[in-house]
Amino acid sequence: MARVTVEDCVTKVPNRFELVMLAAQRARNLGAGVPLSLDRDNDRNPVVALREIAEGTINISELENNLIRGLQKFVEMDEPEEDDMDLLAIQREIDAEQGEPEPSEEIKEDVLHVEGEDGEEVREEDTYVPPATTREQTGGAFDDSDAL
Repeated sequence: MARVTVEDCVTKVPNRFELVMLAAQRARNLGAGVPLSLDRDNDRNPVVALREIAEGTINISELENNLIRGLQKFVEMDEPEEDDMDLLAIQREIDAEQGEPEPSEEIKEDVLHVEGEDGEEVREEDTYVPPATTREQTGGAFDDSDAL
């Protein structure tokens, strides 16, 4: 039955690839709960979608727009308006007047510094690194076969 339906649909949508894409989109919509425009007759969603396209009970251009919107990866974002930019500038000025540091300065202040007992900052080259343990120091307790 689906083959006859596809042949009927080609008169409405001449490009078979576009027909498949539109029918798939309509079938997904039907699966998501969009109401049917004709009786189901125990057919699955793809067949119902093809029948709807063939009989012209759905708007193909609207379906095409939904398909394009669903396949888009780039969603256009609105740029902040001038009023929003003015508010941000005013907020920065208020923060500067109150003596609050810029966020980049706060990050610099939050960096962890290690101090020794005498209050000096400890550098990495000043830290103690224990020597590697060798087989002779352990009395031969470590064997290569033990590692497996």
